[in-house]
Amino acid sequence: MLAGGSSGRAALLALLLAVALSCVCSAVSIDEARKQLFAREKMMRLGGQLLLRKEEEEANGKLMTLKKAEITKAMETQKFPPSMHFFRAKELIEQSEVFHILKKMPKGAALHLHDFGTVDVDWLVKNVTYRPHCHICFTPRGTLQFTFAHPTPSSLKQDYCSKWILLKNYRRNLKNVTEFDNSLIRNFTLVTKNPELAYQDQSAIWAKFDSIFQAISGLVHYAPVFRDYISRSLEEFYLDKVIYLELRVLLLPVYELNGKTHDQEWSVRAYQEVAAQFAKDHPEFMGLKLIYSDHRTKDPALIKASVRMAMELRRAFPDMVAGFDLVGHEDTGHTLYDYQEALLIPSLEGVTLPYFFHAGETDWRGTSVDNNLLDALILNSTRIGHGFALSKHPAVMEDLRQRDVPIEVCPVSNQVLKLVSDLRNHPAVALLATGHPMVISSDDPAFFGAKGLTYDFYEVFMGIGGMDTDLRTLKQLAINSFKYSALLPSEKKNALWTWEKAWNTFIGELAKT
Repeated sequence: MLAGGSSGRAALLALLLAVALSCVCSAVSIDEARKQLFAREKMMRLGGQLLLRKEEEEANGKLMTLKKAEITKAMETQKFPPSMHFFRAKELIEQSEVFHILKKMPKGAALHLHDFGTVDVDWLVKNVTYRPHCHICFTPRGTLQFTFAHPTPSSLKQDYCSKWILLKNYRRNLKNVTEFDNSLIRNFTLVTKNPELAYQDQSAIWAKFDSIFQAISGLVHYAPVFRDYISRSLEEFYLDKVIYLELRVLLLPVYELNGKTHDQEWSVRAYQEVAAQFAKDHPEFMGLKLIYSDHRTKDPALIKASVRMAMELRRAFPDMVAGFDLVGHEDTGHTLYDYQEALLIPSLEGVTLPYFFHAGETDWRGTSVDNNLLDALILNSTRIGHGFALSKHPAVMEDLRQRDVPIEVCPVSNQVLKLVSDLRNHPAVALLATGHPMVISSDDPAFFGAKGLTYDFYEVFMGIGGMDTDLRTLKQLAINSFKYSALLPSEKKNALWTWEKAWNTFIGELAKT
């Protein structure tokens, strides 16, 4: 028994040793396998294949230390800005050291912006509404209308309200002018302390969204303000380290003090002249291009005229007008398929008219609206605006990737307009992780209380990108903004060269900080 027992114990020990050695080997294999998978995923990520210079690696190390510290703290406090509604998160974002670094970062271009949603509304209230001959009227529905005129007009043509009041005189009779001006600011933005209560569904927030455009229309379409607004927009983005813009523009009539109105060509020329002067004063500014747009609520027959206008404007201003788009609430508007007859006019007539379609800005799956993504692909859209529903269309996603067609991601807009509440769950998470072509923009930042482009970059870097997205992704996004722009090849080369100089300066300062 003793011998047998000793032999049995020896055999058992040998077996245990073999098992232990096997476990060690397995553990090594698991670690190696994990390391390889991490490396593969890092390479697949947007910007993952970029090689950073030594100084960029140093800057990246400092940036990532701050980023990981902020996310780690947020995991403890459960206060993570990308997971919160932007109106609640904005103050926290502005306290972030990462945010302040991103403000200094050259971001390249902003390719998804709407004409009169770009300038801080404080300027509209404190500058524009204090100009001579500015009048206000209050409609029975509780909305506001403005116009510039001399003498005071008798009534609105549409008879929306009883009379116009000279704003200078109206303010003179107020006890608290500051509160009145603050009320105008509230009327010109979506910002509110309790967004979930104020906007219980998408219809409610889109109704307020549309009312803002209507309220400010009489201000921004006054010829002197129109030109000043363009210049102010370029300045605000330039100060936020953006050196090139593409605007979706409706080109509604612009009026003079005497009531005379200007057409679309006059407006395009005004954009052209203001941008040229701005570039003269700011040599690093690379310019502005326009995407002529119309509203997707219009009857399909009317869109034919809009497409022809886009063709004419592009012919008359080839360096200024980049193409055509349809704007407005996608869920309640006409589909691209509804407009197919109009949208096929350029190709049938042998005319090149690039499209930049809003498509997939919806969370309804399998609807005719959702299918806008398919039709945007079929109609050869140069870029896809928002593309929020893209992950639900694998064939479209694959074809867009093969054609190198980017998605214009506007995270703050998507959250405020109630497509997603927590930006960690934004569909762009998967797109960024797999290196899908994309650019970052801010849509209508003025209405969200967000100036420029930095807030959207922050949401992407901290929330959509997660803990391990680093400087490579930021750099690739900036490069993409020129790569996928409507600039000519020679213009892209010059813009990238200008951006790279600013980038190297930024990296040098960050590395030494």
